[in-house]
Amino acid sequence: MKLTSHDIIRKPVITEKSMAEMADRKYTFIVHTSANKVQIKRAIEEVFGVKVEDVNTMNIEGKTKRVGVHVGKRASYKKATIKLTEDSKGIEFFEGMLQ
Repeated sequence: MKLTSHDIIRKPVITEKSMAEMADRKYTFIVHTSANKVQIKRAIEEVFGVKVEDVNTMNIEGKTKRVGVHVGKRASYKKATIKLTEDSKGIEFFEGMLQ
């Protein structure tokens, strides 16, 4: 299966920690589970028009949840933290979140 740039980037992570990291030019996204660091870097550069310096990824295992006798599991996902180069512009999508 061929992944496009928009398939690779699922959604941004908007938490207190990810907002604090934006001061260090780091942005966090949930990405496709089979995407590697090279594909993620290329997708971010293509979609947002920025220069990526570093990509860190982590696989998050879904938690087991219970409601009474019924046991279920949340979906597992992959999270990527992207660090932009010093001369790169920021990602506009996140800039509106700071206000």
